[in-house]
Amino acid sequence: MNEETDYYIVPKPKKLIPANGAFLVNQPVTFNFPDELRQEAEFLRKYLYEDFGETPDEKSDGSLVLLQVNEKMGGESYILESTPESLSIEGGSPQAVFYALQSLRQIILKQNGDRLIPAGRIEDQPRFTYRGMHLDVGRHFFNTEEVKQYLDILALHKINTFHWHLTEDQGWRIEIKKYPELTKTGGFRNGTIVGHFPGTSNDNERYGGFYTQEDVKEIVTYAAKRHIRIIPEIEMPGHSQAAIAAYPFLSCFPEEKTTVPEGMMSSTSKEQQENGRIKIVQESWGVYSDVYCAGKEETFEFLENVLDEVMELFPSEYIHIGGDECPKDNWKRCPECQKRMTHLNLENEHELQSYFIQRLEKYINSKGKKIIGWDEILEGGLAPNATVMSWRGEAGGIEAAEQSHEVIMSPTGYCYFDYY
Repeated sequence: MNEETDYYIVPKPKKLIPANGAFLVNQPVTFNFPDELRQEAEFLRKYLYEDFGETPDEKSDGSLVLLQVNEKMGGESYILESTPESLSIEGGSPQAVFYALQSLRQIILKQNGDRLIPAGRIEDQPRFTYRGMHLDVGRHFFNTEEVKQYLDILALHKINTFHWHLTEDQGWRIEIKKYPELTKTGGFRNGTIVGHFPGTSNDNERYGGFYTQEDVKEIVTYAAKRHIRIIPEIEMPGHSQAAIAAYPFLSCFPEEKTTVPEGMMSSTSKEQQENGRIKIVQESWGVYSDVYCAGKEETFEFLENVLDEVMELFPSEYIHIGGDECPKDNWKRCPECQKRMTHLNLENEHELQSYFIQRLEKYINSKGKKIIGWDEILEGGLAPNATVMSWRGEAGGIEAAEQSHEVIMSPTGYCYFDYY
């Protein structure tokens, strides 16, 4: 009799019943599946054979490998049953069958040159509707193949959402055809601090990269085949120095130099600023006050144009608009921002940020999409249809839920991997 310890599956299935024996993978097999599961069947062949440099020995009288959809089951529920004679997967949808394949991948054993699947029955379904992972490619760029590898890891763990953080102070990573300087200038920085923040020096090495729109389409398709939706994040109004370096008019003060912590600016950037190129892509980490100007109509025109291209590339109903860590220093001394506050009868700059977010939410809603924002978007008044991603603990998520908003809990102390 197999033991539960023979089934190493993450996350742990809802129900697992061990049985005697094992299904031998490298034996003659017969694949049986409906046409709607052809993609999943191809994945199964890949996982069982191609990844090991083999081709399946398919025979009409071989051991049965059965894939089927049972719509009476829950949409993401599956049953995986293995015996010495057959391997059966039944799911409430193609997505559920795919999740069963991920469990299958994790329990394959190698023994004396054979590959075995322990006999038993697994009944499983997810506890959470949203199962997401975030990747910040703004500060540290990952190329297309690396993103695909990341998606493969997410698929293995039945993660259904990839939160793609595409813009930052330190780099703009997505091609926007209407604004080519976003990637030409904003996609690269002249150096990066050495060591952990605040750093010991600058490496003076040009760093960056970006995804063309064709790259994005390729990655979206790759993710969809693995039943992963991609939610793009375009940061606003803060974390916007890469965009401002490309188009200084987006700043409250286009003629003021980008500041980098003392001793941490690259020699190239120093030279560029001395020669009149005032705005640069940020080279250190942290939070900075040079953010999108909330008083200029040009800012909103720019962001709407950017979002138009982004929404065309991503089929997800959600667009993440950031909204976190936006210092109000520049807004407090910006004539244009103060003029807008007076015109709208706003009491403070937090309400100005709320106006900023709500205006962009209204635009995004008009295109049939919804917004997600970090929990700072609660400050000054929450946008009507926004989903709140609570990262500074649980309080913001609870507050949003009490206002009947959807919430994604991602408290930094439990969910962030950058504590090293």
